Amino acid sequence: MKRRIYPAVLERGARGAFGAWFPDFPGCVAGGKSQEEAIERAEQALAQAVDGWVEQGKPLPEPTPIELIVPPKGSDVAAFFMVGVDPPDPSERVNVYLPKSLIARIDRHAAGIGMSRSSFFGFAASLALEWRLPTPHLVEPRSKVHKTGALRAEKRPAKKSTR
Repeated sequence: MKRRIYPAVLERGARGAFGAWFPDFPGCVAGGKSQEEAIERAEQALAQAVDGWVEQGKPLPEPTPIELIVPPKGSDVAAFFMVGVDPPDPSERVNVYLPKSLIARIDRHAAGIGMSRSSFFGFAASLALEWRLPTPHLVEPRSKVHKTGALRAEKRPAKKSTR
C-alpha cells in the first residue's frame, strides 16, 4: 500500500495546551503543551490508528479534503495540517525449520522484551538485511552441495609434487 496523507485539525485548549484530531479516524486524538508536541504526538497516534485498522482488516478511508472539514461548534481551531503515514505491509505466513532449542531461546528472549515470536523474527531479519558483510558467506554450509546443486561424490586427488 502506498503512503497516505491525512488531514488533521490542531485546536487550542485550556492553559495554552493544544490538541489534534483526525476527521477520518474517529477517536484518534493527541495533545501537547505546544503546537510542535501536539503535532508530533498526532503523527504517532495516526500511525497506531492505521496499524489498528489494518490489523482488523478494515480498509483505510479516503482522506477528507480540508475544505470539507467542519470543526465542532465552539472549537478554537489553530490550524489544519497534513500527516503522511505508510500503511504496514500485509503479512504472509511462512514455514521455517529451526532447531527446537533455538526456537525456545528465541521465545524466551522475545517474551523478555515484550515481543511475539513473529515480531522478533521480523525485527531480526530487518537487522540482518542491513548488515554489510566483508565476505559473501555468513557461515559454511552444513551440506556438501556445490553451487550447481550436485553433491560432491569424491574428493579431488591432491596435486602431485614435481620434485
